[in-house]
Amino acid sequence: MNFVLFDSQSRNNLLPFTHTRPVADIRCGILTMRERWEKLLGVNTWTLTQPYLQPAFPNIDSSEKTYINAAVFATTDLVNAITGLKAGDTLYANDILIAWRPNESVNEQDFLKEAANCAAKTQYAESVMVLNNNWDIFSLNDRAIRADFEVLTKGRKSVPVPQGVTVAGGESLFIEEGANIHPGCIINASTGPVYIGADAEVLEGTIMRGPIALCEHSVVKMGAKIYGATTIGPGCKVGGEINNAVFFANSNKAHDGYLGNAVIGEWCNLGADTNCSNLKNDYGTVKVWHEATGKEINSGLTFCGLMMGDHSKCGINTMFNTGTVVGVSCNIFGSGFPKKFIPSFSWGGADGFTEYRFDKAIEAANRMMGRRGKALSRAEIDALLFVYENYI
Repeated sequence: MNFVLFDSQSRNNLLPFTHTRPVADIRCGILTMRERWEKLLGVNTWTLTQPYLQPAFPNIDSSEKTYINAAVFATTDLVNAITGLKAGDTLYANDILIAWRPNESVNEQDFLKEAANCAAKTQYAESVMVLNNNWDIFSLNDRAIRADFEVLTKGRKSVPVPQGVTVAGGESLFIEEGANIHPGCIINASTGPVYIGADAEVLEGTIMRGPIALCEHSVVKMGAKIYGATTIGPGCKVGGEINNAVFFANSNKAHDGYLGNAVIGEWCNLGADTNCSNLKNDYGTVKVWHEATGKEINSGLTFCGLMMGDHSKCGINTMFNTGTVVGVSCNIFGSGFPKKFIPSFSWGGADGFTEYRFDKAIEAANRMMGRRGKALSRAEIDALLFVYENYI
């Protein structure tokens, strides 16, 4: 059986992060949505996403497929329910389609409509956790880290804590092989698990309070203060003060400055002393720009900070207002607060924005990626071009 992770209608609520990836490749917790499904299913998965993204995220030509909603967090019980589906069955949690095993090939361009017309509907009795909005990525990160920690560490033994490192709640600290924690660090895992991935490095004087996930090859700079629930994705470098933030991969916030209740995509860079508000002065709930409908919506959250799409950068001393959404490949600089929604491929700041030329944006992206020995693929460039032509 082939398992295909599909983008549900929540994909539009997860912009700007789904401009450049399917829902399956959003990171929340230690793992991405895809990695969690693959870990529990025990097999690799395929992808059903937007046509412009599909070349970068392959599907499979086969009549033997079970489709799984990529916005749903995988659990062992869910996997058992899905693998037990008979041909023609669908699995729902109330009105949310979790999975469908068709009894024949389907028109994937009209997938959700075909699934809705399927008569064999089974209701899943337990509650499920779902990414419905972009702020769910940090709001659900506490629960996701705890669940992933159990799955990843079950039956395994942590590398010993190095000398000179102070730890509370050591039974909830797991260090992978190759991780390097320098003397003078303080790790409090009594408030939630702390996972330190392979070849991650934590420099002197860092203070961490779980739940926290440092993924492989991530670096925490000297004297950083990191509160849970925070995920530092693979290849990221962070410093300063961070609280309840999710970094996807290969992004940097290497210097002082505050970031809270935030989501940072891939290949982003926050300049020195960048500060991001996550609480309104009147303590009211935060409104967030909903790109798909072109209007602000109420998040219902008192704490909501910055959400920044892939390949975006900001200069030193940048200030972001509460609930700011930054699109893909933006270059932000200058004094004052820029507007709360910055469309993809924007260049400028509080004094105004112009269009960031596509060729220049691709050059900048490849320069940053080249420092890690990587470059944009043709399929990735084409996907960025689609965003440039349709969303600026």
